[in-house]
Amino acid sequence: MASKTYNGHRSWNAWNVSLWINNDEPMYLRAVEMVKKYGRRGASYRLSTEWGGMKTPDGARFNRTCIYEAIEGYNE
Repeated sequence: MASKTYNGHRSWNAWNVSLWINNDEPMYLRAVEMVKKYGRRGASYRLSTEWGGMKTPDGARFNRTCIYEAIEGYNE
């Protein structure tokens, strides 16, 4: 049985968070800065603390797993 995904992401929430991080310039620049400084794992932890409790304008919650997936491929 194939796993259910949403546009290549684990869920609608993960897709929506990725969409916002990668298309909102201040968020994107902050994520890139954090990955360069702390690596992907450290950046996702710190950004989830910084953005924890926030939601995208569409209502998706920022959480560590979604942020970690959204910043995949960023240069460390």
